[in-house]
Amino acid sequence: MPAKTKDYAGLLKDIRAAEGHKVQVAGTDIDGVLRGRFIHKDHFLKVVEQGLTISDIVFRWDSNDQCRSTGTDRYGYPDVTLVLDMATCRRLPWAQGAPFFLGDFEDRQENPLTTCPRQLLKRIVDRVYKAGFLAQIGTEFEWVNFEETPSSLNSKRFKDPMPISSGMFGYSLVRSGFFQEYLDIIMNHLEDFDVPLESIHFESGPGMLEGSLAKSDPLEAADRAVLFKMAVKKSAYQLGYVASFIARWNSDYPGCCGHIHQSLLNSDGSSAFYDQSDHHGMSSLFKSYVAGVNHCLPDILVMFASNINSYKRFGSDPRTVLDGSWGIDHRGKAMRVIPGDKSTTRLEVRAAGSDMNPYLAIAACLAAGLYGIENNLTLKDEDHTRDFPSNLMTAVERFQGSDIACELFGEDFVNYYSETRMWEWEQSQNSVTDWELKRYLEII
Repeated sequence: MPAKTKDYAGLLKDIRAAEGHKVQVAGTDIDGVLRGRFIHKDHFLKVVEQGLTISDIVFRWDSNDQCRSTGTDRYGYPDVTLVLDMATCRRLPWAQGAPFFLGDFEDRQENPLTTCPRQLLKRIVDRVYKAGFLAQIGTEFEWVNFEETPSSLNSKRFKDPMPISSGMFGYSLVRSGFFQEYLDIIMNHLEDFDVPLESIHFESGPGMLEGSLAKSDPLEAADRAVLFKMAVKKSAYQLGYVASFIARWNSDYPGCCGHIHQSLLNSDGSSAFYDQSDHHGMSSLFKSYVAGVNHCLPDILVMFASNINSYKRFGSDPRTVLDGSWGIDHRGKAMRVIPGDKSTTRLEVRAAGSDMNPYLAIAACLAAGLYGIENNLTLKDEDHTRDFPSNLMTAVERFQGSDIACELFGEDFVNYYSETRMWEWEQSQNSVTDWELKRYLEII
């Protein structure tokens, strides 16, 4: 079972000759959490040829390593194989430059694992390519930084975490200067980790930052997004901080968004979205693409907002979407059409929070847009809205019962993903919260 590579003999030779003896390999689970190992470089050379076996429990765990009740426990959590993508090679700035690789999960018969988010995105990208297009994706993430450590958060039971700054200082150069060391560490780590950063700034919220990543092809964009989160967290640890991509950490402040910029190119590299003769520069194909996202989004919202907390971001700020509408350069819409020229005209989907799994969210955008093109959907006016599900349970029910979701992603994936999200909902319903105690404990 060879790694999915071209000829990387020179890379392997360099790793073999290097003084260091460790290599890190990883793949993402259904929540977008990186799961992997450090391995000795001698063993790594075997892994390149054979893949790395790992228990499929990583796809049965939730984000807290609790096993979901999916029925697979009776099979004993057999091995699956992480097949390395050698094109993802990077060096870990926080681990003496050790090599790092991402991979795709396969079953023991060498079939793509239905539960693997990266495999799903690859399948959707292949569909876009067969339709005659190349896609370009850029992502943005907002996140909150706390003057805490993992130990301090646990000791205080995650109550009242302390942001590294107070007040609202969106785009403030004064506030960013106070944290210049932290910004430098982040930017240097991303540069050394080959995750191109276009910009970084303080957002409007205590301890909140936003970073914009350079556009690339969809798979590389999703890889960069998950590695961006890892690099930011590692940078925060270096100064004794904790960086969080939770969608909303405090009801008094805005939530953390995750924006997905997207465009399609024709096979000759020209823009498939731009038409100079149109008032807003939108080609008819672009209009069908937006119509497809607008049509599908309520059914597949759970692929953008996958957690209980995700839905608490909606309505937390005037720029946060409330429904499935679209608009021209309108940040209060789920879909923001950005007029430009042949190289900048694009769609920004703003329905996701920073807690999104980038592989799933990007796959959902492309699949929905392609659905609109293939079905020649007509884009309705900007005032046409489709209501979003209001919480995770209704989003899961909408997704699980959707013929569109099954058509786009396959019944096996829809069933598996629905089970994992319903598990999240059930866990929340079994938990007693501080809000309930404050509201009911004394007075009832």
